[in-house]
Amino acid sequence: MEWTAGPPTFEQWTQMFRECTRSAVHLEMRDTYWVSSEDALFNAWKAGHRDDPEDRASWWRPWLGLVEEAVSRGVEVRRARIVSEPVTEYIRFEYDMTFTNVLAGEQVRWLPRRKAAPLALPGCDFWLLDGERVMFNHFNGVGDWAGVEWTKDPEITDLCSSAFDAVWHLATAHEEYRTA
Repeated sequence: MEWTAGPPTFEQWTQMFRECTRSAVHLEMRDTYWVSSEDALFNAWKAGHRDDPEDRASWWRPWLGLVEEAVSRGVEVRRARIVSEPVTEYIRFEYDMTFTNVLAGEQVRWLPRRKAAPLALPGCDFWLLDGERVMFNHFNGVGDWAGVEWTKDPEITDLCSSAFDAVWHLATAHEEYRTA
């Protein structure tokens, strides 16, 4: 596996997503993330700010443009989140922001952790690109980035593909899932 400290830059993500031809799937399994680039958004949300779906210019971010561009090329972008219930404050924040992902064309589903108990899952969150390349996201105990690992190992990509599909099958679409 190839190890990289910290997350890829947005320019690296742009290149990777533009190289995708079929799919980009993301499995998230943590109840809290403390990614410094989200600090301002999270703090504003905690103070009561909520994005207005009608005011796209106020919440549109480069990531969403990248998703929209990939989806317009026929790439299926899906995200599944395994969450403990009741959900943490951070998951409520993510949930409230997820409409932006959906409007960009990403499909998002939520799976209560208790329903994931019988599933064999990798130990880390990951992105699987075109079913051929996996990026494992590593976080420290408080949720800060601790680096990423890339692999094209077919056994590992198959494991991640099977795990994602199993979660996706059991999960609830964002439009139907409720955090409270």
